[in-house]
Amino acid sequence: MAPLRPVTAEEIESLAIGAWILGTGGGGSPYLALLNMRALYRQGAVVSLMDPMDLADDDLVAVVSNMGAPLVGQERLTDPRTIARAVTMMEEYLGRRFRAIMSLEIGGGNAVQPFMAAALLDRPVVDADGMGRAFPEAQMTSFAIHDLRMYPLMLVDVRDNAVIVAQAASWKWMERLSRTACVAVGSIAATCKAPRTGKEVKDCGILYSTSKAIWLGQTVQAARRAHRDPIEAIVEAERGQLLFAGKIADVARRATEGFLRGTARIDGLGDCRGQRFELAFQNEFAVGWLDGTPRVMTPDLICVMDTVSGEAIGTETLRYGQRVSVVALPAPPVLLTPKGLEHVGPRAFGYDLEFTSVFA
Repeated sequence: MAPLRPVTAEEIESLAIGAWILGTGGGGSPYLALLNMRALYRQGAVVSLMDPMDLADDDLVAVVSNMGAPLVGQERLTDPRTIARAVTMMEEYLGRRFRAIMSLEIGGGNAVQPFMAAALLDRPVVDADGMGRAFPEAQMTSFAIHDLRMYPLMLVDVRDNAVIVAQAASWKWMERLSRTACVAVGSIAATCKAPRTGKEVKDCGILYSTSKAIWLGQTVQAARRAHRDPIEAIVEAERGQLLFAGKIADVARRATEGFLRGTARIDGLGDCRGQRFELAFQNEFAVGWLDGTPRVMTPDLICVMDTVSGEAIGTETLRYGQRVSVVALPAPPVLLTPKGLEHVGPRAFGYDLEFTSVFA
């Protein structure tokens, strides 16, 4: 068995940058989680990253994420003990110990959640997730696409409330039940999703996505140090496409039903002057229209970044006047299958559009 690889404090910084880009506007800002990790590392914690292929088939893996509206996550501060408690309470419920912890989604703050739990519980983090990006709903994962079991789920908040969904009739029912509980505790909660076996992670997870997020962050940092264009560096590194550049002219958003929904309008600058780009989001960016014509749509990754710094911008941190670049990155192959598109294509978000990839 290969040894576990300790993750350095610098890599945690890179992870936060890369995961924010892969978050496609959602997953929550990694900033507060990053501050927690800096504090934990200063206290001597070191988290190890585990190759998913080193999991035994019958190992049990905790799949964690925050759930709720990212806007609320900015106001109710992240506490590592909440996510750790979701894991230990799930262990008590199952009567079994988790071998390792992994992220449900490699997007935004949710990429850092397993590291906070792992630091407190002294377990490794598996180099994988269930999305390869961020999505808003429980059934929008590679595990759901593979028809794996969706229960039990543990939901914990900062006030000492905990809810367990012992069973659900379907992934959509699991989303509905857990979302209702999440709204009841204030639209943000820590969750430990249905446990996964080592075999399920290896067969159905999106592998090595944590390493990818770290590498993406390092790419941005290197570009900044060399005074190179970070947007160009990302597009090059990920074989992405720059779709639009301009400034935010209008943002309309509301926190509703445990989601952050809304639209943003970008007026073109430079080569895009005279053109307009509109984005619709539900926690994450779902569809982008160029002058009224659909230009990019989920599951292709729609990433909005600060044109100068290359820093990702979340749907909750969009502001009038920001200079932004809209970049598309390729989606993990499982999301592009017919079954994948049923779960995460534009129709899953209520847009009557036939999925066409910008990479087709």
